[in-house]
Amino acid sequence: MSTADLPQPVDTSELRKARGAFFTPEPLTRFITDWAVRDAGDAVMEPSAGDAAFLVEAVRRLTELGAVQPGVTGVEIHEHSARVAAERVADAGGVPTVIHSDFFLVDPTPTYDAVIGNPPYIRYQDFTGESRTRSRAAALSAGVALTGLASSWAAFTIQSALFLRPGGRMGLVLPAELLSVNYAAPVRQFLFDRFASVELVLFTERVFPEAEADVVLLLADGFDEGPTDHATIREAQDADALTTLGDALRWSPKRPADKWTGLLVGADALRPLRRLRESEAFTDLENWGDTTLGMVTGNNSYFALSPARARELGLGRADLVRLSPPGSAHLRGLSLTRHNLTDLGAAGKATWLFRPGSRLTPAATAYVQAGHMAGVDQAYKCRVRRTWYQVPLLPPADLLLTCMNADTPRLTTNEAAALHLNSVHGVYLVDEYRDLGRELLPLASLNSVTLLNAEMVGRAYGGGILKIEPREADVWAMPSPALVSERADALRVVRSHVARLLRQGDLLAAVRLVDQALLLDQGLVTADELQLVRTAHAAMTSRRVARADSGR
Repeated sequence: MSTADLPQPVDTSELRKARGAFFTPEPLTRFITDWAVRDAGDAVMEPSAGDAAFLVEAVRRLTELGAVQPGVTGVEIHEHSARVAAERVADAGGVPTVIHSDFFLVDPTPTYDAVIGNPPYIRYQDFTGESRTRSRAAALSAGVALTGLASSWAAFTIQSALFLRPGGRMGLVLPAELLSVNYAAPVRQFLFDRFASVELVLFTERVFPEAEADVVLLLADGFDEGPTDHATIREAQDADALTTLGDALRWSPKRPADKWTGLLVGADALRPLRRLRESEAFTDLENWGDTTLGMVTGNNSYFALSPARARELGLGRADLVRLSPPGSAHLRGLSLTRHNLTDLGAAGKATWLFRPGSRLTPAATAYVQAGHMAGVDQAYKCRVRRTWYQVPLLPPADLLLTCMNADTPRLTTNEAAALHLNSVHGVYLVDEYRDLGRELLPLASLNSVTLLNAEMVGRAYGGGILKIEPREADVWAMPSPALVSERADALRVVRSHVARLLRQGDLLAAVRLVDQALLLDQGLVTADELQLVRTAHAAMTSRRVARADSGR
């Protein structure tokens, strides 16, 4: 009896997504298989077989190379999928060995010439329990310590390599997180240390729209014959363009564990940044001050209030503290002033945070009771507080940093001394640079070099948004205090014009003014070098937006 004659369990798209299973387009499976399988006698394994797309391609490739009824091996955790995979391989003329098991329970035997596949992508929030524990133990057995934030693919990549014989090849479809996230640092180091050759294929459009994640193709050759000092980079528009890949770019990272987002930028465009850092004209934002997450209320709709709502509730200044409204759309200029907050409040924005003291006013007592009746106090963040309605406060930050951006991260001087929620970050400047930084760093940061580096240190999210976390902001390239101090007068001259352009939404025109005052007039870069930086920034921004557009 075939599997088709048996009662079949329902396998919905929601269930496949929960276990990180996204079926791979045929152009990707064929491209990777043709690269990895090179001889009729190659032993081929797929660590997460799914519907056997890679195994079927392996049978096709081995047969073309002269094999008769080639045997292939796969592992699949989902029982029904494992049965279907075995049947599909047999129907294709191969001899299947499909192991129904958690991949991390299968002891790696270094006997395979090629490991190919599309490992499951399960974010750390959902990748829990024994499976996570086993995966981290498997990676550790290879000398790779993964953090608790690692998604499933990271351990799959390490474990997959351990099935290769010396000289073997690994071709995997991986999330583009490989290039940028901090938890992937040991994976990046492992690939350079253990393989003789590392090749990456990048896409300008999204290949898996339903996965809401960009992917790269990892082609790693010569296992246990490393290390290598460079990667070879190719780029394709989409899966169908893999047959017409252009010239390869050789890319050598300074430290393989560091983010690989620099590989998206040509060496000529990176040269000015390196020179500016070496001359100490540029430094990390961390040297200006400390970047921190904002406050978490547990329920913004309850705690963040517009002036009209506060008046309606009868709340007064004893019950409220000044707040930068949730979100960051209002932080696209150089400063946030009291006048700005007044205008925002008049427009209905939440410019007050309900934060009563220990002695409640009658209005605050009524509002607390209303929150209790509505169950606000049962939200986790509220429930774990000593007093559920007293949000833990942070001091007003010197600068506010937008963390989710359609164009580029912005620094804004917090002249209003407003508190900030976790929709933005706060930058607390060191005492030595506080006055200078509050006055001029938001302006000086609007230069082309800093904009390009933001694309390199940040990460692309759904919808083409560039996100920057505090740890990433720490290493974001900024003009140094010495340079800003030296160019202070020139920056002050263009400040009002830049502010006007920002109000008009013309960021790039504003950046050109800052470039002239900060970099060109000082002779720190040439016009030709700056054009290369601007072109690289435009290309990275377009790439980020194009991937979002292709996923709609």
